[in-house]
Amino acid sequence: MREIMRTNDPALISFVESVLKEGNVNYMVADQNISILEGSIGVFPRRILVTPDHEEIARDLLNDAEIGDSLLPEITSN
Repeated sequence: MREIMRTNDPALISFVESVLKEGNVNYMVADQNISILEGSIGVFPRRILVTPDHEEIARDLLNDAEIGDSLLPEITSN
């Protein structure tokens, strides 16, 4: 899995999930259950992870949805 986004914003996470589901992208939201430990104050960001073969599609979909500025930089290997 590759991390493409990290945010504390629950509305943004919900929107990203909707876009990725609609685009049939394999993804997961990591660290959702940390709120139990933090007391639901939203300090710890949640991470959006996608499978490597869906990363480009996910980035394109999120750019098209005009939230590409929230994406982490793409890590390229040599």
